[in-house]
Amino acid sequence: MTESKSPRRRGLLKGAAIAAGAMSAPMIATAQTTSLRFQSTWPAKDIFHEYANDFAKKVNDMAGNRLKIEVLPAGAVVPAFQLLEAVNKGTLDGGHGVVAYHYGKNSALALWGSGPGYGMDANMVLAWHNYGGGKALLEEIYKSINMDVVSYLYGPMTTQPLGWFKKPVAKVEDMKGLKFRTVGLAVDMFTEMGTAVNPLPGGEIVPALDRGLIDAAEFNNASSDRVLGFPDVVKNCMLQSFHQSGEQFEILFNKGKYNALPQELRSIIDYAVQAASADMSWKAVDRNSKDYEEMKKQGIKFYKTPDAVLRAQLAAWDKTVAKKAGENPLFKKVLESQKGFAQRAGQWHNDYTVDFKMAYNHYFASKKA
Repeated sequence: MTESKSPRRRGLLKGAAIAAGAMSAPMIATAQTTSLRFQSTWPAKDIFHEYANDFAKKVNDMAGNRLKIEVLPAGAVVPAFQLLEAVNKGTLDGGHGVVAYHYGKNSALALWGSGPGYGMDANMVLAWHNYGGGKALLEEIYKSINMDVVSYLYGPMTTQPLGWFKKPVAKVEDMKGLKFRTVGLAVDMFTEMGTAVNPLPGGEIVPALDRGLIDAAEFNNASSDRVLGFPDVVKNCMLQSFHQSGEQFEILFNKGKYNALPQELRSIIDYAVQAASADMSWKAVDRNSKDYEEMKKQGIKFYKTPDAVLRAQLAAWDKTVAKKAGENPLFKKVLESQKGFAQRAGQWHNDYTVDFKMAYNHYFASKKA
């Protein structure tokens, strides 16, 4: 005898089958895209703005359609030196710049980049920041000046030139009285050396040089200097300096916007910063070396900064930081942290690192002759 299914039982079985199918079917994400508006502190044509876009692309690619960062060039929303305030207030969701640009809010901020860093290069300064206590100190400083932001430091920069000069610098006295552009604590260091300093943002430097408003200037690297037009107005560049020998970039987020993101997206940002840091340092080697060669072909004369000028920088730096440390407890705290890390890490680095210039000269010096 065949048992007939009642209408009620048939309905229950159908509902169970639908539920089972729903459980086995893949879940389709319908999360809404979060868009963040960033601004860099760099002109659109500068390689630094390209680095900012490189970081944004890494985040956007990894986040799919869940997060999108758009990067505007300097001045699109606020002037370059007002980036920190704009991100803090939420006028911008984030930005790309350097910590030294906030120097006017607390002098200790310039220690992330300005000066000789107790002998640390930029990558070592980043090591101190991430593993030696620098990150916590930067957060403490931002809290003390009521800046509600999330900061990532990344992208070790190469040692910056002393700058572009109408006449080559042959001795310390040549720096005295010059109207010179620099930023951060380098302002104080060069002032101590007798230089008249004007801290212009990047996009204003070459026009000021061209009009004679300043006599000399530094910005950063071969690629940036070339595209910004330094070779068009000045023909002498002095290489090597301690004024900014260990600088890095900063990526800022408005803390409210950042904290509102799910943890998965915040993790993507964390790893995108690390990926962008490595990629930027590799790209810099390639592009800076190419642009250096191109400028030499253009007839630009490059000179090594005399050792006497480098020693004068160190002496001026020591006077500058001693004064600042006496005025600002946080400044002193950062210095002591850097010094402790640099003494240990620098000893290791100097003892283990071979003289690469020796190997370079072994292979290529004869070809230059």
